[in-house]
Amino acid sequence: MRQNPQTAGRLRPVDLARRHGLSTQAVRNYEAAGILPAAGRTPHGYRTYTPRHAHALATFLALIPGHGHGTATSIMRAVNHDEREEAFRLVDESHAQLLEDRRTLHAVERALRDLGPGAGPAPDDGSGPGGMFVGPLAGRLGIRPATLRKWERAGLVTPRRDPRTGYRVYDGTDVRDAALAHQLRRGGYRLEQIAPLIAQVRAAGGLEPLAAALRDWHARLAARGRAMLAGAAELDAYLRERDGPAPPQDPHRTPAT
Repeated sequence: MRQNPQTAGRLRPVDLARRHGLSTQAVRNYEAAGILPAAGRTPHGYRTYTPRHAHALATFLALIPGHGHGTATSIMRAVNHDEREEAFRLVDESHAQLLEDRRTLHAVERALRDLGPGAGPAPDDGSGPGGMFVGPLAGRLGIRPATLRKWERAGLVTPRRDPRTGYRVYDGTDVRDAALAHQLRRGGYRLEQIAPLIAQVRAAGGLEPLAAALRDWHARLAARGRAMLAGAAELDAYLRERDGPAPPQDPHRTPAT
């Protein structure tokens, strides 16, 4: 069947949606968010898309697993507005965050190598009589004191109370547990996941309970890195397409409103 030259290359919202199991409303939302270039319009006001729009959608969906929905949206918006330096900066930031997360994981593993059934409490740094108060410990970890109190309610740390002042005092074991909780939180673990791990360490059950969590963490970082490679390939192809000639447009196209 010969294709009508007036509709060659024209795609409907439903055509883009079906390819990826999306709704047509999602496609329209992506256009409104700048993830897709602006659509053409028929004389009757219906949206029309081209293969370039289809490629933009595929690129966005390829970026999400490695960069997250928000960053992927910002990258595509920058590209579609010809702000490529901004798009590259966003990509670089994601890679930098992945590298930081890898360093965090390695820091956790190094810390855990020093923890064992017979490991004693960390040395007192003199911030308080026989331990640290909440402010100095929060400062050491780079968190708010309220976060430490939240961790206490979740059972991650069990500070004692100074009998004279009533202030929380964190001994060496609490400092160790707080540092471990902080690292695991950075790794994406929820409080309810961290609490039993710390309880196992406290009970001198060894570090084996953490082995599965660390393996999972490694796997998730590797998956993110691989997803970033796939997203980069799709983004590069999309940029090359945008560098080429513009796709054919319907001669009866009217400007978008």
